[in-house]
Amino acid sequence: MAGVKLIDVVKRYPNGFQAVNSINLEIYDKEFVVLVGPSGCAKSTALRMVAGLEEITDGQILIGDRVVNDVAAKDRNIAMVFQSYALYPHMDVYTNMAFALKLMKFPKEEVDRRVRRAADILGIEELLDRKPKRLSGGQRQRVAVGRAIVREPEVFLFDEPLSNLDAKLRVTMRAELTTLQHQLETTMIYVTHDQVEAMTMGDRIVIMKEGHIMQVGTPLEVYNFPDNKFVAGFIGSPAMNFFSAKLVQVDGGLIIDSGSFQVKVPKESHGIYGGYKDKEVTFGIRPEDIVDTLPQDARGQWEKLNAVVRLIEPLGAEIILEMESGQQRFVARVDPHSKSRLNEEAQVYFNMRKMQLFDAKTEQVIPRP
Repeated sequence: MAGVKLIDVVKRYPNGFQAVNSINLEIYDKEFVVLVGPSGCAKSTALRMVAGLEEITDGQILIGDRVVNDVAAKDRNIAMVFQSYALYPHMDVYTNMAFALKLMKFPKEEVDRRVRRAADILGIEELLDRKPKRLSGGQRQRVAVGRAIVREPEVFLFDEPLSNLDAKLRVTMRAELTTLQHQLETTMIYVTHDQVEAMTMGDRIVIMKEGHIMQVGTPLEVYNFPDNKFVAGFIGSPAMNFFSAKLVQVDGGLIIDSGSFQVKVPKESHGIYGGYKDKEVTFGIRPEDIVDTLPQDARGQWEKLNAVVRLIEPLGAEIILEMESGQQRFVARVDPHSKSRLNEEAQVYFNMRKMQLFDAKTEQVIPRP
């Protein structure tokens, strides 16, 4: 197995459009890394450059200790699973999985060993004599993964492989792929636009925007300590609430004034945020850090305000409330036994020790203590 390293990698097309902007990334041996971001952020382009399906304009790509800039895709010892299953319809499952090995002139006994080992790992032994048209979507996806496994590559690449599956099967398959990675102990790079997939599957997440890497970290790192407003808004569902505000000093304390409401900054944060006194900031707080009933063991600093409930979305285990305070709208994620009623005023509480402040101009986070 091997790690992957991208050093100052640029992708520029003949028309002058620069899709990838000098990215640097190191993926360690046996690590599961997820590239995530909105459509058009160049995450698939970055993956295809690692695969050798896209030429790079500048920089270096290393697989293990070998620079592969000029190495053909077939010689990089990688295996890629695409969004479309791309199975040969006239071949049965066994032949689909064995086809690449036969082209590489592997002995018949070795081909059989690898195909049956992969089928055993994926639990598709009974499907080996079936044609793709007799398989479900999940079974076809397993065959596509099996076709990659038989090559025993140094690195597995996945380009949104679950996007064609229904919601329930996607949950099952993402658990299976995570288990598979642990079982094979191999390096995997996975591309998705779904931040839930990224959070649940990756050892580390690489969040991209417009060809730039915005942050790299573990799921909890990027969730709890986002580097910037984009990452804070992209990771988490529902998304973080943002309010344009001003930091003002009142009676020796700091107040976040949104124009529609005011909340106090915790005392331990005064030193960090003091330099932004009388400046424009963006105040961010996640829906799960807003409650309409304080827990009995509530600790920390909670700030109360009144807001009108404009939308209620009961989800069983929780309720999503869309609320309005003056000109400001925000979303709260509350207990399923909430007593809040549509178009009525309710009291809500912000957990200020979980808040985030961002520089209004640069959108970079102002680190909290």
